[in-house]
Amino acid sequence: MSRTYWLTNARLETGYIKENDRVTGTKTELFHLLIEDGRIEKIIKEAESVGNDLPVLDATGLLLLPSFIEKHVHLDKTYMGENWRACIPASGVIERCEIEKNILASIPSSTQQRAEALLDVLLSYGSTYVRTHVDIYPEAGLHNLEGVGLALETYSNRLSSEIVAFAQHGLLRSGTVKLVREALRNGAGIVGAVDPATVDNNIEASLVQLLDLAVEGNADIDLHLHDPGHLGTFTMKRLAYLTKQAGWEGRVAVSHAFGLGDVSKEEAIEMAGILREAGISIVTSLPIGRNIPPVNLLTECGVEVSVGNDNIYDSWWPTGNGDVLERAGRLLERFRWTDEVSLGQTLKYITGGKTLLDKEGNQLWPKAGDAASMVLVEASCTAEAVARRAKRKTVIYKGNIVFESLH
Repeated sequence: MSRTYWLTNARLETGYIKENDRVTGTKTELFHLLIEDGRIEKIIKEAESVGNDLPVLDATGLLLLPSFIEKHVHLDKTYMGENWRACIPASGVIERCEIEKNILASIPSSTQQRAEALLDVLLSYGSTYVRTHVDIYPEAGLHNLEGVGLALETYSNRLSSEIVAFAQHGLLRSGTVKLVREALRNGAGIVGAVDPATVDNNIEASLVQLLDLAVEGNADIDLHLHDPGHLGTFTMKRLAYLTKQAGWEGRVAVSHAFGLGDVSKEEAIEMAGILREAGISIVTSLPIGRNIPPVNLLTECGVEVSVGNDNIYDSWWPTGNGDVLERAGRLLERFRWTDEVSLGQTLKYITGGKTLLDKEGNQLWPKAGDAASMVLVEASCTAEAVARRAKRKTVIYKGNIVFESLH
């Protein structure tokens, strides 16, 4: 496809249908979009002619959505591309890490090969931006980082990415800090740790070290926090304090944050205020069977929330299909967001905040000048796409087709 072309007959949302002050549907129309140098140059209505000077890609009335962001995945852990492997039971996180370490050291395929196999899956479901965590620990050194880095380099014309140097086995473990520091100098732009209380056994020392590494390396932070209840919320309070002390507001995320779902509504509101003031965002994979962060409450309180897949077929978890739209669809089931507006707004959790309409029905996306990273789906509107996990037909990254379904 030429760098300049027309995307014709794309379905876009234009407003809401209302009856007796209630939203009963979504208005859509067909539009033509001029794509040039990876951006949307112009948007015109279907009735207007696009002329014969440029190539045309006919969207055939499919709904156009902004492409998705996979905010939490582990490219280095996956078995994708391998034959089936059983998920071996473990007594806890420490034993799980040991099992994983031994399996990955002996697996036939390379980290790069498995990462690329998973990237293909993510692309097919519409994700063109990936945040991947990469395990950093003494036995592996930077091996995982190197393999994932090669995979992301291979796919750099198909998606954007960021790498978290993740101290899965504990940040305070001997030799790990040095390796994380090296990782931040060799491709990782984010520093990650896990459960300062139950893995590192020292909340304050772990968090202080985490912030020190971030400031030293000018890196963002993504902390895996599974610790429940008040142990989890206390850890977040200390993280918020240290974040503000370091001037790192807006550069810190907490993944999982199960503790926010364990405490009372009043405590959750208090925590939301603390997180908002520190500019700390939350990433959730919406696991079934666990108390998850109250996404609706956090959003109402001004805390940024994103959705990601987390583990996809690896030694931690045997399931996972790489479909972040499916994950977003769990929100409507968990919080009963069944009305048209709520369904449409759910899209923002996998697009970095982008929705086609605002809550009042005003058109927000796309606009001329926006990046031409988009997904064509079999749906009449965003609400249907989220509720029914619409089939992805074509995925476009910066104007280039990176996935196309033949069926």
